[in-house]
Amino acid sequence: MLHDPAVTRQATDEEMRACGLSRQKIKYFRSLAEADIDFDALRDAPTEEVIATLTAVSGVGRWTAEIYAMFSLGHADVFAPNDLALQEGARMLLGLPDRPKEKEMRAIAEAWSPWRAVAARLLWAYYAAMKQREGIR
Repeated sequence: MLHDPAVTRQATDEEMRACGLSRQKIKYFRSLAEADIDFDALRDAPTEEVIATLTAVSGVGRWTAEIYAMFSLGHADVFAPNDLALQEGARMLLGLPDRPKEKEMRAIAEAWSPWRAVAARLLWAYYAAMKQREGIR
C-alpha cells in the first residue's frame, strides 16, 4: 500500500498504523510521498546523488540512503560504514581491538571498491555466523 506516493497521500493515519507504522514513521512516509522523487532516475544516478536526494527528505538518514542504494538500486560500490553489524564484523575479521567507527570503516572499505556492497554482504554473513557459533570467539 505504501509504495505509491498517491496511495500514501490518501491513506489515513489509522490505515498506516494498521500496517505497523509508528506516528513518527507515518510522518516520514508522508514526507517521502510529498518529496516527489523520481525513483526510476535514481537507479542510474551516482550513489552520492542518491544519498543526497534521499537524505533531503525528513526522516531519511545516510544509513537508510546507503542501504536503499545497495539493496533496492543494486549499486555495487556503496557501503554503510555506520552499520553496527558491519563495524563489529570488521572488528572480528580484522582482529581489531575496538569496533571501528564510521571514519575508520570508510577507510577500510576503500580497499573493497568497486565492490563494497558485496563486501558488506560478506561482512554481514560473517557477523551472523560468528555470533551464532558456539565455542571460541
